Amino acid sequence: MAEYRRFVMEFGFGVDSHGQDPTNACIKAVKDAISRVYIIGLLELNIKDFKIDALLGVPYPENVDMNRLMEAFPIKKNLSIKVIKGGLIDYGAIMEEFNDKNTEIIMAVASITMSVKI
Repeated sequence: MAEYRRFVMEFGFGVDSHGQDPTNACIKAVKDAISRVYIIGLLELNIKDFKIDALLGVPYPENVDMNRLMEAFPIKKNLSIKVIKGGLIDYGAIMEEFNDKNTEIIMAVASITMSVKI
């Protein structure tokens, strides 16, 4: 019986310095993680049955726009995204020209796993 096995795990970090948008921090964390992965082996071995699981930790997970976040992934086939409370908040300065609402700097972390069916 074929089952999914983890093939690649990668981790990323993203910061929204201005605007206090947890979605932007998550998108940056996803892009950071996937920027270090090139899955040529799947192409060369003609593996087409895989799944992607993304776990993100960020302050205010209830405010993450899942549709915008999904767009950060170049492959959406069998994509599962879970956003939980985590990440970090630090404090900077309010800059009106950057649409800051307060002094919070929002930081997100991402763990992305690609599994293949074997």
